[in-house]
Amino acid sequence: MKKDIILCGVGGDGIVSVAKIISDAALNLGLNVKQSEIHGMSQRGGSVFSHLRVSSDPIFADVIPEGKADIILSSEPMEALRYLPFLAPDGVVITNSDPFINITNYPDMEKVNAELAKLPKCVSFNANAIAKELNARGNMVLLGAAAPYLEIAFEELEKAIKAIFGRKGDAVVETNIKAIRAGREAK
Repeated sequence: MKKDIILCGVGGDGIVSVAKIISDAALNLGLNVKQSEIHGMSQRGGSVFSHLRVSSDPIFADVIPEGKADIILSSEPMEALRYLPFLAPDGVVITNSDPFINITNYPDMEKVNAELAKLPKCVSFNANAIAKELNARGNMVLLGAAAPYLEIAFEELEKAIKAIFGRKGDAVVETNIKAIRAGREAK
């Protein structure tokens, strides 16, 4: 088993939390994990990304080479496009279709969607709308949509959520689990 995952978005979208959930689930299964994060201007809505490598074999580098990412998981469509050079030819992009327009020269959404439509494997949907119905966060909905591509049992992701968010109470845990289940069904 080997998965190279680029997680990207803007500061405050919970990309680092998703990376932690996947990492913890993988470690609980005895898999090897390497992660590299860049927070950039995350406190001001700037770009945030993480390289996450999970494998049953030893991993020698924490950075994914261009053209080798199995999954790009993005909380924002333009950020998904930014990291396309990392996508492997048979890789999948999972992205929120709801843009976070924080710059004056944000590209026209028709152009962004046209570029995403060119990809052989792209799961693009409004994760924020689903999250809003559940009083949850879009990052958890996106994690649910990515789950079938991770090769990590869904139950392990749920266990990681319980361990990470358990101190915040049962309501927070249950909301996050409902969100990943909704994401799994959304695509």
